[in-house]
Amino acid sequence: MTDMRSPRRKAPPSQDQASPDKAPPRRRNPVETRRALLDASIAEFAENGLAGARVDAIARRAGVNKQLVYHYYGSKDELFTASLEEVYRHIRTQERELELHALEPVAAMERLVGFSFDYLAEHPEFITLLNDENRMRSAHLKDSRELVDMHSPLVEVIATILERGVQQGVFNERFGPVNLYISIASLSYFFFSNNSTLSAIFNRDMSTPAEVARRRQHVIDLVLHALCSNYQPTG
Repeated sequence: MTDMRSPRRKAPPSQDQASPDKAPPRRRNPVETRRALLDASIAEFAENGLAGARVDAIARRAGVNKQLVYHYYGSKDELFTASLEEVYRHIRTQERELELHALEPVAAMERLVGFSFDYLAEHPEFITLLNDENRMRSAHLKDSRELVDMHSPLVEVIATILERGVQQGVFNERFGPVNLYISIASLSYFFFSNNSTLSAIFNRDMSTPAEVARRRQHVIDLVLHALCSNYQPTG
């Protein structure tokens, strides 16, 4: 005789037995999301500039939904401003860790100039973002109070080094901290921002380790010889 009993039904899986294919999505930490978006946007803007960068591409790089970009940053322009603030924040943080106050004036200035050169060598994205912002006549920098405030501590550090050097008789009094900062930055910046054209003009690869090391020492020597007539490297 045919068994008319209803087939036994399987009990629903408990939470501990839930299929891995249907695991609940992990909730993103807002701090992690912002960090991922900043990293992704810096990379995207460095490669394509503000005009060529795409919000979809930034979201894809960050591994988030496109709507989260607008949720956290409002617009592509606001994200570009945040990216500029972030690259400046990073270099200022690194500068504070140099502990220049603990060094004698000549050694402190050597370390600062060498660091400024090395940072640009290691962070080409800093140069490309700044080049893009300069083409836009600092439209984003002008609206960022944070970026303006970031430079004040560095100028104060340079002023203190200069003052100590003058008091000790190793530096002359011809240079103010702002102009000295501009000179230090530009001597290194031009070499990296124009490396390709310099290589073509002088018919040699200016990006080789030997050329980079030669330029680095030249920049240090140039700044320190301008500050003190009897400069002798401390390293």
